Amino acid sequence: MDRSKALSLRQIYFRRRFVILLVLLLALILITPLVEGFVKLHIIWNIFLTGIFVSAVYAVSEQKRRAYIASLLALPMLMSVWSGYFVESNSVVIVGTLCGVVFFAYMIVNILLFIYRQDEVTRDLIAGAAVVYLLMAMMWVFIYRVVEIAHPGSFTIPTTQIYEQMRFIYFSLVTITTLGYGDIVPTTNLARSLATVEAVVGQLYLMTTVAWLVGVRVTQSREKKSQ
Repeated sequence: MDRSKALSLRQIYFRRRFVILLVLLLALILITPLVEGFVKLHIIWNIFLTGIFVSAVYAVSEQKRRAYIASLLALPMLMSVWSGYFVESNSVVIVGTLCGVVFFAYMIVNILLFIYRQDEVTRDLIAGAAVVYLLMAMMWVFIYRVVEIAHPGSFTIPTTQIYEQMRFIYFSLVTITTLGYGDIVPTTNLARSLATVEAVVGQLYLMTTVAWLVGVRVTQSREKKSQ
């Protein structure tokens, strides 16, 4: 493959980068439970999580500095994920998970800055807005996991065979969408406060982002009609 083709493929990817990341996030949520009976669930989780981290880093690789920072934050998390097959250490998991929290926060800020600089609504831009929402949910998954490891019993979790991360991603999505089924309940003040903050931030994000996208779309339509 010559250089020109490589560049064109890169340009095509960047026009679809948020769509690809959105597909990976949805696959993590939807496909992982479906294959539970065929393969070990945590392996599938680790594979999709690795793909999300790599895709997210590449999504901000237009600026090398951002890509380096994102990679430095992602590596400890990935190391803690895959090192679990060889060494079991709560310290390694906590450090890696905290790096994961910072990584998701860093990605959310960078994607939001990119979104709010745009003056045209595209499919990839809408996908980017959806990606931010799911990244918020993922960030809280890691936060809840740290809280539970540091203070066991912070959440009442049904005694099922569901993989731990899947329990928290379920709880996080239920919380950020304010469904509140009540089968998993925060029991400590810290856990309750975090769940409350997630619910409030999730709703504020939806209101502000949808309003902004609608405003940009209306302005875009008016400019096209005036030409």
